[in-house]
Amino acid sequence: MTAHKEGDPTTLNRLYGRSSSHKLRQGQQELIDKLLPAISVPEEGEITSAVLFGDDRPLHFEIGFGGGEHLAHRADLLPDHGFIGCEPFLNGVAQALTHIRDERLANVRIWMGDALDVLRQVPDGALTMLYLLHPDPWPKARHAKRRMMNDGPVDLFAAKLKPGGEFRVATDDPTYLDWLLMIMARHTDQFEWVNNKPGQWLDYPSGWIETRYAAKARRQGRTPHQFRYRRV
Repeated sequence: MTAHKEGDPTTLNRLYGRSSSHKLRQGQQELIDKLLPAISVPEEGEITSAVLFGDDRPLHFEIGFGGGEHLAHRADLLPDHGFIGCEPFLNGVAQALTHIRDERLANVRIWMGDALDVLRQVPDGALTMLYLLHPDPWPKARHAKRRMMNDGPVDLFAAKLKPGGEFRVATDDPTYLDWLLMIMARHTDQFEWVNNKPGQWLDYPSGWIETRYAAKARRQGRTPHQFRYRRV
């Protein structure tokens, strides 16, 4: 396994970035107060499908789900699978809860906070899929250690995915694109690249919808890139 590098997010004790912006509407606040506690990931103990859903279903994990549209789409598409969504941003969690309520999704659990805290509670080899879509790029070189795509977190991703499990990562930031490709090139003993055709990273595979961040990037002239890696 690749050694952790100094400054990797797996060794940090704080979560960088803001946690909220505009004030929640009354309906959103009610979802935070009532629905979130009912579907929150437990703060302690092992996190498994059996703990969360009462059976041994395939388990998916999304880091930083934004407004929750991808999380909700996948959960609706695969109702017999279980989904864990992690997001520190209060307004994003409120939006995701709206999707969960309106679409009556019983197969989603939410963690409002640092995804790595929950990921460490997942047994090794328990995840079927792991998603990291358009993470904060932290474009300045001095902030590179804050990026989720670093050797330490990727080691953790590899540990938690079962053999044949899939890691999906997307970005529209050119600096982050070069960075993630560099990082993943150091983990060929853990992951193989599924995107094996020219230009395939520009297309969405079946079941992968375009998020609001990707749509915004296209409007602003940036190109989203989508990558799929399989755990070996």
